[in-house]
Amino acid sequence: MARVYKPGALSADEIFATGLRDQWHAVCPSSWVERGAIRKLKRLGEDWVLYRQSDGTVRMLADRCPHRGAPLSHGMHLGDRIACKYHGVQVDGEGTVLSVPGMPGCNLEGKKLVRALPVQEVGGAILAWFGLDTETEPTPLVVPDPLADEGVSEFLCYTEWKAPWRFAVENLLDPMHGAFLHHESHSMFGGEQSARFRIRETDRGFFFEKTNQRGVNFDWVEFSRSGVDWVDLEIPYPATAGPGGPFGIVGMATPIDEGTTSIFFWRYRRVVGWERDVWRFLYRTTLEERHWAVLQQDRAMLEGMAPDADQAENLYQHDLGVIRLRRMYRAQAEEQAKALAEA
Repeated sequence: MARVYKPGALSADEIFATGLRDQWHAVCPSSWVERGAIRKLKRLGEDWVLYRQSDGTVRMLADRCPHRGAPLSHGMHLGDRIACKYHGVQVDGEGTVLSVPGMPGCNLEGKKLVRALPVQEVGGAILAWFGLDTETEPTPLVVPDPLADEGVSEFLCYTEWKAPWRFAVENLLDPMHGAFLHHESHSMFGGEQSARFRIRETDRGFFFEKTNQRGVNFDWVEFSRSGVDWVDLEIPYPATAGPGGPFGIVGMATPIDEGTTSIFFWRYRRVVGWERDVWRFLYRTTLEERHWAVLQQDRAMLEGMAPDADQAENLYQHDLGVIRLRRMYRAQAEEQAKALAEA
């Protein structure tokens, strides 16, 4: 019987550390996978290979040849398939062995022997469905509102931080850090440095927002689950930033492994017509550098935190969003570990 490599059962701690399954995750910018190219990536602690077919379709496979386990990412792009460099075994985008050149008619041919993940491209990024069971149909992916709004103009910002993914998500569920860590920035210098917060439920997640201030600083964030986990937030812009509304961010954080995270920020404004042109010009010429400086403040803070920083904390009212998030993710990790153990 032909064998298909699958990772072993994961504990709840391992899932909590490397990312929740049965959902979509942003994987990389679309520009990373050009036609004719092969890209090796690690996501959720596993090795993957991505390639773009000659018709433009992106494919994502486990980076293991079904013959001897050699990395397919070392192979050759053949338009609609990859040929393993070790012995030439050809695998298509569904994970099916199409040809074994060294032994035509081999019983491997025609069998689906490599894990293949469903992928979609959204807002200039590639998203993939990481299921507990690869045979399970993925849940529908509902694109974050700002990325589906024709009245929004966005730029995808991608970076990688040497910090656990949950630290990155928790950072977004912590609006109060804007008034301190980013107090010297061009957009988060205003407002009070004390606040009370509340959680406001929605049908897809919750808002975590200040009760005494809005539209002055980083005053609210919405956490949403729509097949993929994402946050949306807005920060007021100074007049020097040109016409248009507040500056918005849609954020996602995807685990590379236990200690490294892919960061996706879509920076956007609700602008149309000539205002859109002005926004895009100002962003590229002036604003982008300022935003990277702010992002570097977050990176330096999170990378400087010990991996077990969350083991001896003393949280207070401002951390209700973080607490809510942790409880939800921990409970889901335990459910998924139980499902894997029983499979």
